[in-house]
Amino acid sequence: MPCRRSCGRRRRRRARVERGRGPAEVILSNTPAAPDEGRYRFLVLLASLTLALVGSGAMYLLIVILKPLAEEFGWPRATPSLAYSLQFFGGGIGGIVMGYWLDRAGMGLPALLCAVMIGSGAILLQHVANEWHLYLIYGLMLGLLGQGVLFTPLVANALRWFGRRGGAAVGFVAAGQTAAGVVWPPVFRHFNDTIGWRETSLWYGVFALAVMLPVSLVLWRQPARLTLSAPGRLRSATLAEAGVSSRLMMVCLCIAIVGCCTAMSMPLAHLVAFGSDMGFSSARAAEILSLMLAAAAVSRMVGVGVLADRFGGLRALFAFSAIQAVMLAMFGVVDSLVGLYLVAIIYGLGYGGVTPCYPVIIREYLPAHQVGGRTGIVLWFGTIGMALGGWLGGYVFDQSGSYVPAFLIGVGFNAVNLGVIAALIYRTRPSLGRLARA
Repeated sequence: MPCRRSCGRRRRRRARVERGRGPAEVILSNTPAAPDEGRYRFLVLLASLTLALVGSGAMYLLIVILKPLAEEFGWPRATPSLAYSLQFFGGGIGGIVMGYWLDRAGMGLPALLCAVMIGSGAILLQHVANEWHLYLIYGLMLGLLGQGVLFTPLVANALRWFGRRGGAAVGFVAAGQTAAGVVWPPVFRHFNDTIGWRETSLWYGVFALAVMLPVSLVLWRQPARLTLSAPGRLRSATLAEAGVSSRLMMVCLCIAIVGCCTAMSMPLAHLVAFGSDMGFSSARAAEILSLMLAAAAVSRMVGVGVLADRFGGLRALFAFSAIQAVMLAMFGVVDSLVGLYLVAIIYGLGYGGVTPCYPVIIREYLPAHQVGGRTGIVLWFGTIGMALGGWLGGYVFDQSGSYVPAFLIGVGFNAVNLGVIAALIYRTRPSLGRLARA
């Protein structure tokens, strides 16, 4: 009898979700959808891409001016490096806070706050005189209140506007952050060499304010209704029928993202040094990194939408992560410049699609009105993996004198990711839902 009642509850829950009247649908406004909402969402998408592309330049500004900044004040390079780390730490915390803010009040205020903090923080950077000035600007203004808006809330907001093509929307917005790594470093290097780091910071801040402030106003409008697409409703129902709770799903995603991001950050942090150790010039090594980032941007803009929207976020994540793992192992055996170019490009196609799949998975399987906060939590664990991988790659190199063991350790972390995602794919198969109802 208890089993019959529980099975009946599962059937009724699935029926409600499939009809769009269960927890998978949240009414954000009593106002009916405006006739132009279908067109306006593409404006939201373009505005989000612009904010990510311009605002993410702050991450690369410190990379370029690190050496002259440290030399001017007589600081060890660990000082600006700590500021760079504080930016990621603050951005991770900010992603959670801003994600919950998005869920409750929309994207307008976070976007406006981000524009003000990125622009004014870069302008204030020219007046730095002490270490704590640098830490405050990068940890609070450019990190917590700036970078904290530029991934989690932006992609979660894109998912609020796009139902059927949520994967394509997320990939398009996320491509802005990756494309910033291709666009901004050469721009900053040019101006740093010609007018100095202070003027470079000033003019970047002015440009960021001029572009980001008006663009942020586009994001004040909210979609009239927040709903799951039909495939998303079916996956949400299957999750409940398979006995996978929302909490268990979150735990699995947090473990999985630590594994893939630990592996991901090793080439990102050490590819230039790895290329130099192979005997290639630093210019060639930097060129390889730029090509890898460009491939990642293409993967996010095109590949995520194609795979995630057609096969689901879990299967798309498994495919991208598998490519990343194989190419990470190939870094350990490649011995030519052409081979390094090829491996780096394919690696970029793989790693570029990994992170954007997590918001898609959360949107498909978990309550739609909580996508911002839950995405922030999962991606915060991703920042832990990124920090761990960057440090671990350097530590293993110091102990062994080679990056090959570090890359192999990274493959091991990636295997954990693949194992967790494979288990989720198996557990959430529709056939299991049918067995549960039998």
